[in-house]
Amino acid sequence: MVSQAGKTKSRAGQDTLIKVVFTGLLAALSYVVFTFLQIKIPLPGGDAVSIHLGNAVCVIGALLIGGFWGGLGGAIGMTIGDIFDPVYVVYAPKTFVLKLCIGLITGLVAHKIGHISEQSDKKKVVGWAIAGSVAGLLFNVIFDPLVGYFYKRFLLGKPAADITLAWNISVTAFNAFVSTIVAVLVYLALRPALKKAGLIE
Repeated sequence: MVSQAGKTKSRAGQDTLIKVVFTGLLAALSYVVFTFLQIKIPLPGGDAVSIHLGNAVCVIGALLIGGFWGGLGGAIGMTIGDIFDPVYVVYAPKTFVLKLCIGLITGLVAHKIGHISEQSDKKKVVGWAIAGSVAGLLFNVIFDPLVGYFYKRFLLGKPAADITLAWNISVTAFNAFVSTIVAVLVYLALRPALKKAGLIE
């Protein structure tokens, strides 16, 4: 007979394996979305900004499997995308940290504060999904251009950092707006089926 402690340990191991698999899928999805479905806008000094839904993948992952794992999947995928792009390769470390933070903040609000996985009231689920998405992506709207500016200006020594800052803010805000809508809709569509299958709590 298997003890209760053994069952609990087995379940915990199974949950971790599911999260690792989901993280791999999210990494692949964010890489594809960011690399092949982006609209790149060239800027002065050899820089560029992109309209993309890569951040939405971070948020969807954080809502489904938690902030760390969801953010990690998105961060890995978009960092790999940066590494293989000659324009973005120098920004890969910044990308990893910021995208992971999107997931962590989304997860903090949706799971730690809102306990979204335990909610059965659809209005509360929608409310916390929106709150978590907005929190994570608002962080990105503020810190992606800000960190990017200092990264370009002082670490890379790019004189065009001042000129590109306004573009970075505008495009990041647009991406955040679209990503919030997409992330919430996809989460709400996937949640019932994944819960029924026992793949998320």
